[in-house]
Amino acid sequence: MARGCLCCLKYMMFLFNLIFWLCGCGLLGVGIWLSVSQGNFATFSPSFPSLSAANLVIAIGTMVMVTGFLGCLGAIKENKCLLLSFFIVLLIILLAELILLILFFVYMDKVNENAKNDLREGLFLYNTENNVGLKNAWNIIQAEMRCCGVTNYTDWYQVLGENTVPDRCCMENSQGCGRNATTPLWRTGCYEKVKTWFDDNKHVLGMVGMCILIMQILGMAFSMTLFQHINRTGKKYDA
Repeated sequence: MARGCLCCLKYMMFLFNLIFWLCGCGLLGVGIWLSVSQGNFATFSPSFPSLSAANLVIAIGTMVMVTGFLGCLGAIKENKCLLLSFFIVLLIILLAELILLILFFVYMDKVNENAKNDLREGLFLYNTENNVGLKNAWNIIQAEMRCCGVTNYTDWYQVLGENTVPDRCCMENSQGCGRNATTPLWRTGCYEKVKTWFDDNKHVLGMVGMCILIMQILGMAFSMTLFQHINRTGKKYDA
């Protein structure tokens, strides 16, 4: 019975981490494609120029690949070192997530204010060279979320000139409409729109976060269970 349960656990952990590893490969591929084709797409912050959509996807994809590889190979080979490494990596990721979450809620007001100021500074990169990705990102967000600027449309005045906003801020978009003072504009800032979106979808986001947390805990529990049985018996359980 114990042998059968361990074999089942072994192959379940292998398949789970194989899917995890393939997802990481996919994310890494998407990140590389974004980096090559879109450049600095979605690099809004001048304080963190490397914090682009492409770099974030590459970093997440690499982390998922490494974690999945450790779990996948450790399970199928019943290697104690790989299983322990898999457990430690998951533990570090879990602790980092919890620490960041706690710090975010403790310093929420300060984070919001710093984020707004940083995004306003980032607006000055809108029409500069080598920042086409940032310009496209702002245009897409303002058009899709029906917003303008960080806090409101006047944020653009210091960047583009008095009474001048990007054309995507116009309720009825047309070439040069942002230079027309009589054109109706989206009045709400994009920062508030994004916050509203998170508030409206917090239950869904909470469920997704809970599922990720459960998968991490289960992965740690399975790897440590397999590790302990291999360590206790000193032999492998081959199917």
